Amino acid sequence: MSLIETSTSPYKKLERRFSRLAKLSHAETFLHWDSAVMMPDGGAEGRAEALAELGAIRHELLTHASVPETFALADSELENLSENQRSNLWEMKRSWQQSTCLPVDLVQAKTIAGSKCEHAWRDQRQANDWAGFLPNFKEVLNLAREEARCRQAAEPERFTSPYDAMLDLYACGDNAAFISEVFGDLKSRLPDLICEVVEHQKSRPKIELAGPFPIPAQQTLSHTLMDILGFDFNQGRLDASVHPFSTGDYGDQRITTRYNEQEFLQALLGTAHEMGHASYEAGLPSEWRNQPVGESRNMSIHEGQSLLFEKQIFIHRSFCDFLAPKIGAAFPSLNNFTGEQLWQLNTQVKQDFIRVDADEVTYPMHIILRYEIESALINGDMEAADVPDAWDEKMRAYLGVSTSGNFKDGCMQDMHWTDGSFGYFPSYTLGAINAAQLFDHMKKDNGNLETELASGNVNSIKTYLQENIWRKASFSESQALMLEATGQGTNANFLLNHIRARYLQEQY
Repeated sequence: MSLIETSTSPYKKLERRFSRLAKLSHAETFLHWDSAVMMPDGGAEGRAEALAELGAIRHELLTHASVPETFALADSELENLSENQRSNLWEMKRSWQQSTCLPVDLVQAKTIAGSKCEHAWRDQRQANDWAGFLPNFKEVLNLAREEARCRQAAEPERFTSPYDAMLDLYACGDNAAFISEVFGDLKSRLPDLICEVVEHQKSRPKIELAGPFPIPAQQTLSHTLMDILGFDFNQGRLDASVHPFSTGDYGDQRITTRYNEQEFLQALLGTAHEMGHASYEAGLPSEWRNQPVGESRNMSIHEGQSLLFEKQIFIHRSFCDFLAPKIGAAFPSLNNFTGEQLWQLNTQVKQDFIRVDADEVTYPMHIILRYEIESALINGDMEAADVPDAWDEKMRAYLGVSTSGNFKDGCMQDMHWTDGSFGYFPSYTLGAINAAQLFDHMKKDNGNLETELASGNVNSIKTYLQENIWRKASFSESQALMLEATGQGTNANFLLNHIRARYLQEQY
């Protein structure tokens, strides 16, 4: 009997351990979802304690004293493993190495502080209460710095700074040197392009749609959009939350969006965006469920999927022509609503405050701002109390608006830092580049794509993504995935060319 068929083989022991870890993560996932969507305020303390306990159990299981020896034994029998099993073993080691450098008490403290900070942030942001937010944020930042130091010390040959170690959690394969090069290119070329687009659009007639747009009708419209994009409601659901997100597990994808009675586009864009995330997760190979190699590659690839659905499909001129009559049917006041009006609403460029509402032209500058601040925070070059002034300075320099005293629409607008997710933000703009690059390749490959989008048909797009990204899970690194799918690694020129074509030449 070969090693891979022996239930007591080192590799199989590791498979079972990581399957147990995945099931604990499953429980954490839906407790987090409930916290954001349905849990009453009174449940916050008990939920934080439960999540901390689950996190500690998972950490102890992953870092058990027997694991290093099991890895060593599995390494000695590599010739008996398939190529896919070897890839899975490597991903197991990556996960194990990321956890062994953290003591259990740090994991628990980080979970409790993050849950406390995030829950309080919901009200503090609305109240513009930076002074109330700061003590919780300081604690989260201090613990994140400790985590970053532990991670860097564990693999000093890989990480040149504490922040580089945090990036590895979200953008493995896309390190700080690579990100800095890509962002440096964008930062040197995009501000002038933004000004050119804003000037170009000055002669465009302004479209204003008068609400209210009842939330029940918006909910129905979001469900319609999800149907068009191929969501299986037997394996997922749509809800509302303060900050749109997608989460879930195999066979159960949870999407949220947010509604505003005075306008309907925000909810639809959020739905399309989160559909991309959920589609990726639903398309992962079921035969590798509960194993590290069966998970999505990294957040740069993940955001590439969501931004492809939101920016490349939903905003496409042909898709707008298809969707506009459905919007008109949902709201009687828009019975003459046209695809051209929808496209113009989707492509208005404005230098403004809010990242999640930003157009795709200005959005990268919002991310570059956050990248520069969070890297300085983690590396110890900036303190928590300095964030509002730094934020205002960069917003004025990059987007021409001031957030002085406006914490709600400034440095308190995102939830990422509230739970210590430093290193996540760069994946959004890397994802935007990946989305533009993948879509450009699809257009060259499929001459009928425009016609398909005009009829609401996204099957060829999903098939391409399934074959080139989704089914490959974590069997390849992110840049290898992009190379295999498009012929080259992530290249900022695709996003810059896309912006010129859509916003200056108005091609699609």
